[in-house]
Amino acid sequence: MKTSNELIHPNLNSSRRDFLRNASLLSGGLIIALSLPACHRAVPPSKMAGSSQPSAWLRIGTDNKITIIVDRSEMGQGVYTTLPMLIAEELELPLSAINIEAAPVGAHYVNDLAGGQLTGGSTSTRDAWEKLRIAGAQARMVLIEAASRRLGAPATTLWVKDGYIHGAGDARLTFGDVAELAATLPLPSPKEVVLKKTASFELIGKGAARLDSPSKIDGSAEFGIDVKLRGMKYAALIQSPVLGGTVQSVDSTEAVGMPGVVKILTVGQGSGVLVVATHYWQALKARDALKIVWSPGARLNVSNATIRAGLKAASSGNGLSARKDGDALAVLKSAPHTLSATYELPLLAHATLEPMNCTADVQASRCDVYVGTQVQQMAQEVAAHAAGMKPDQVRIHTTLLGGGFGRRLETDFIPAAVEGSKALGAPVKVIWTREDDMTHDTYRPPAYDQIVAGLAANGDIDAIHIKITSPSVTARLFPSPDSNEVDSFAVEAAANYLYDVPNIFVEYVQHEVGIDVGYWRSVSHALNCFVVESFMDELAHSRGVDPVEYRRQLLKKQPRALRVLNEAASRADWGKTEKGHFLGVSVMEGYGSYLAQVADISLDASGKMKIHRVVCVVDCGIKVNPKIVESQVFGGIVFGLSAALWGDIHIEGGEVKQANFDTYRVLRMSETPQIDVHLLDSTETPGGMGEPSTALVAPAVANALFAATRKRLRTLPFAGQIAIA
Repeated sequence: MKTSNELIHPNLNSSRRDFLRNASLLSGGLIIALSLPACHRAVPPSKMAGSSQPSAWLRIGTDNKITIIVDRSEMGQGVYTTLPMLIAEELELPLSAINIEAAPVGAHYVNDLAGGQLTGGSTSTRDAWEKLRIAGAQARMVLIEAASRRLGAPATTLWVKDGYIHGAGDARLTFGDVAELAATLPLPSPKEVVLKKTASFELIGKGAARLDSPSKIDGSAEFGIDVKLRGMKYAALIQSPVLGGTVQSVDSTEAVGMPGVVKILTVGQGSGVLVVATHYWQALKARDALKIVWSPGARLNVSNATIRAGLKAASSGNGLSARKDGDALAVLKSAPHTLSATYELPLLAHATLEPMNCTADVQASRCDVYVGTQVQQMAQEVAAHAAGMKPDQVRIHTTLLGGGFGRRLETDFIPAAVEGSKALGAPVKVIWTREDDMTHDTYRPPAYDQIVAGLAANGDIDAIHIKITSPSVTARLFPSPDSNEVDSFAVEAAANYLYDVPNIFVEYVQHEVGIDVGYWRSVSHALNCFVVESFMDELAHSRGVDPVEYRRQLLKKQPRALRVLNEAASRADWGKTEKGHFLGVSVMEGYGSYLAQVADISLDASGKMKIHRVVCVVDCGIKVNPKIVESQVFGGIVFGLSAALWGDIHIEGGEVKQANFDTYRVLRMSETPQIDVHLLDSTETPGGMGEPSTALVAPAVANALFAATRKRLRTLPFAGQIAIA
């Protein structure tokens, strides 16, 4: 892959004059567009700011420069490699011939699975699987038609390979040779396109090296925090220590005269104070010299205790039905035996490696925003509001993201940069400190979940009732006018309960906890998988049945789930455990992928737990790039294990007490167990892989702990309940 600063955010290392000159070079040649009628889901107009043109995915210049436009944010999950592979496969292009450009804002870049131009929900490859292959095939067909006219040969006698259109004998043309002519020809409709057969794939299914790795290794990759514009100033933001508090008064007497300080202003409708200086450390030092009186607002009395009490109280009320098979409640009333349990899940921070940051350049008639965002359209709208402009006057330049995990689905870190640039008349970069990031996150929702099973006289499960009580992320970000609509992102891994039970009732009680909550890697899969899979072990042990065998009997109608379970058990040597080692298992379907995990643990003489190995077997359908799938599974397990062992956000008096990684632990390399990932062959369409492996770790470890101690842990994290080696 060839990338440059100009491709990702053109103004980084060149003047605007240079950018305009470079842009003019792209005007010739072929732009391949794609339109899939009746494909986009309805999205509120406020979320759809931008062009209504058909989406452009591919640009071929007369100089044979081939650029693939990627409409999903690269935050480590590999879309700058996986998505170009889909187009390159149909064009018979080597990946080394491709340049990558981040897509601008545009309604045509809507993620049809997510309902907006956003990167999230493990949807990138699933959404692109057909549409980008069609775009590549359309390009192939129109290039061949153009070459046919140039060579005077029937199109049926021509073929593409390695960036050339080949004909009889030595006849061949580059894509660039026919780009201008191809641009005048009508594109074939999606219905006319013939896609390559799976057996003919030369890129898809192969473990191609990531195209963005070299620049990340040599330091040339540009993340949001690296952006540099001519004349740019740096800014530090201070926000109320109490979440949601506002500025009552500011004494900037000392700060205003400190070296490098050029501007101090209240931003975000009074939610914070921005200090702008020549250098970042000057801004940070001056920020610390401010004397601010804060108005704490309504969240002053919010604490972990009040959150838990509120969830527990709300759980006694009736909720909305997320799934209803048969009549579980009636069966439970008459069941000879029942088994029930309550599980509690904590608030969690996203803790991205790169803290929140944004650079804005507000001019008289336009605003350029350079930001690592997962929601380009929303970022544009928020920036436009802060600049006092129309959305189409704002250009979003999506940089590389140093982690997202759902945190950059939020836009709270954008307005201050825009307001600062507007006030100063120069580009301004705002950087949050790690402490800013940790104490002003939108945290993963907590939950208070109850589950009860009705058992027949022979011990079979006749009914399951899962009752989920938690706040809703979606209600805040994408409110629905229908108060009876269940937030689907709160009931994942429960509403799709896999096991063969005749009566299933999944109930959701929405209870807001007084602070903003946000989407977190795997969203509610991590919460509900812990509940469902821990309880499956409880049921198995209540009957004296091996946990794997118990699941096998209940998954006979779920062949993909049964397959990953059997393979995981085999690879983990289930039933042949080394003395002193204990195994726990979990199974889940999420994002169209099926996974099973087995955790292998031991306890030392003092009772400290050590995790030796995690085995994960995955059926994610067709694997576009197996190497990237494997790395995502590996990373998700580490992410989930950190949360399971230590993840917990404490709030007292509306203030978050964790401020850095010393108090919000994450797994260190020396603590990481052996992780064995096994990808099964499949002909199913691709499933999502950025998130699901995160969810299975906690129940697998909890089930292994029960096998070791006969103590059932129903709350997370494990730290504080058991010592960790």
